[in-house]
Amino acid sequence: MIIDMHAQVYPPKIARKAVGAVGLYYNIPMRHSGTPEDLLANADAAGIDKMVIHSVATAPQQVRAVNAFVAQTAAACPERLTGFMTLHPDCEQIPQLAEEALQLGLKGLKLHPDFQHFDCDSPAAMRLYEVIEGRMPLLIHAGDYRTGYTKPARIARIKRTFPNLDIVAAHLGGWSEWGNGIRELADLGIYVDTSSSLYAIRPGFARLIMDTFGMERVLFGTDYPMWDAKTELERLLEVPMTPEEREMLLHGNWERLMGPYI
Repeated sequence: MIIDMHAQVYPPKIARKAVGAVGLYYNIPMRHSGTPEDLLANADAAGIDKMVIHSVATAPQQVRAVNAFVAQTAAACPERLTGFMTLHPDCEQIPQLAEEALQLGLKGLKLHPDFQHFDCDSPAAMRLYEVIEGRMPLLIHAGDYRTGYTKPARIARIKRTFPNLDIVAAHLGGWSEWGNGIRELADLGIYVDTSSSLYAIRPGFARLIMDTFGMERVLFGTDYPMWDAKTELERLLEVPMTPEEREMLLHGNWERLMGPYI
């Protein structure tokens, strides 16, 4: 069993524009189109059984439409796709929006504050976590040496304020600043995923990060459509670990994390 914790998906009408914007932001060639059809084809080619899918609302008025699209996409293939909602701290009626998303069948919250342009520990953002604590996990983009929105220290503040909130700090706890992720987050019981990390760091350093957080708190993630799923699995295989540890990363840890919410 292989489960991908981190996959973006976009409506076909806007997929090219959305994917292009992400590639431009990170100056990385995007590998895939980002449509639901291509997502599933890429997963099939890699032998991935299940995926967590999500998108983000860059403005408050987009929240309902994004959540409806992700929910509809997940409902079309429920045995393989688990949808996460989006929210924005500038939204009114945040509790109502979260409840609507839960009723649509969405199982968690994904935030990318760097794209959404807010400090992840701002007072407005803290209202989001207050609503979801204990009801769903939070998957949050972590780290960027160029910005301050999702510094690992900010994510640590979220966890200390909401200790019962299950947090997955994407990109091994801090994209482009993995050392800060280790220093700020590793002792807080936070999960991390492997997305958009293994291309940039050596397997030995990846293993060090995983050991510091605890192998029981590491989840496999591709960051589709930025990366090809098969390539990400090959990169994971280069990280030294036992077969039992690999099973934990590929599905066991996900099942333990998501079990209370599904």
